[in-house]
Amino acid sequence: MIPEKGPLARLWGLEPNTVFLNHGSFGAAPIAVRKEQDRIRNEMEEDPVYFVERKMKNLWEESIFELSRFLNADPEGMVFVTNATMGVNTVLRSLKLSPGDEIIVPDHAYQACKNAIDFVTVRSGARTVIVKVPFRVCNESEIVEPILSAVTSRTVLAMIDTVSSPTGLRMPFESLVYQLQNRGVDVLVDAAHGPGIVPLNISKLNPAYITGNCHKWLCTPKGSAFLHVREDKRMKISPLNIGHGYSSDLPVAEKFRFEFDWSGTRDPSPWLCIPFSIGYLGSQIKGGWEGIMTKNRKMILQGRELLCEALETTPPTPDNMISSMSSVEFPWEGEVFPSPSDGEPTHNLLYDEYRIQVPVISWPIHNTKYIRISAHIYNTKEEYEYLSESLKSILRS
Repeated sequence: MIPEKGPLARLWGLEPNTVFLNHGSFGAAPIAVRKEQDRIRNEMEEDPVYFVERKMKNLWEESIFELSRFLNADPEGMVFVTNATMGVNTVLRSLKLSPGDEIIVPDHAYQACKNAIDFVTVRSGARTVIVKVPFRVCNESEIVEPILSAVTSRTVLAMIDTVSSPTGLRMPFESLVYQLQNRGVDVLVDAAHGPGIVPLNISKLNPAYITGNCHKWLCTPKGSAFLHVREDKRMKISPLNIGHGYSSDLPVAEKFRFEFDWSGTRDPSPWLCIPFSIGYLGSQIKGGWEGIMTKNRKMILQGRELLCEALETTPPTPDNMISSMSSVEFPWEGEVFPSPSDGEPTHNLLYDEYRIQVPVISWPIHNTKYIRISAHIYNTKEEYEYLSESLKSILRS
């Protein structure tokens, strides 16, 4: 029998007969956030010209300011992009690489972002340096040391995740940013899983670049993400879509803002919902967003324990390397190939036969399959128990 969702599930419109343990893939916007988006869209369509020319600038600046306050970032360096992959591409496509330059990327990185690195290194004659780091680790040094050991005199950039998408690892990104930049290597932080899943203090972290999604753990509408560029790097970074701002005769700070804020006509409502979503969800749990992250982490650790028991394995990482997602190796014999276009078979089986939405990720780089669970405040322990029993049933058959 499919377990009920938690009491806070009433805030979302999730299908009641689906056990939704995959918030990490695309997020899920609460009903109130979607109503706020509809309100903004309706207001815009009443008079699109008036909205764009008179109202949107102030609303846009409010969203920039509120997100910057939430992440303790410099608002002057904060711009909006559609997703973190776009933020990664924006930085990489702006860099002027020379033959022989090296970009470091751990082998846990999101494939689309690794592809973006390969694109710019192949085109320029630079080199992508893939660092193999283990999945099963006892401490953070087993990840930090291989990455630092890959630094050479030709290293110009390293891309580091906050939380790895396929493996669910909370990377020691704070230590890596500090140590890499102390060695003269700029860091691009891929915080696709960042805001709302791990504490982020951008001013303290001080990376050259950081990009992250708001539509995942902050639960804003799809297509709302940010890119933050440190002050000394802003004049070198341009948006992917070159628009009116390129020819503007403005000081660097104003030109940077103009180029990114107005790249052409688009629906601004996903980004304009950011202040509402931060405040709305933060009011649902005692302790605000810190309380949300604590609750989700506690839930995912319970879920991981049940998952390991079902798969007859042990937790692959210490608890302090877990946030609101966790992956465990899924039993598999033989070579691992990329998932077919119609979905990984076990993932499909769990959904079609058991109504469980949870990813089983084929990762040829590691020749491993991972099952990855997520937790948000609508989930319950009973849902992970149901997943555990379902997996036992599948593995017995």
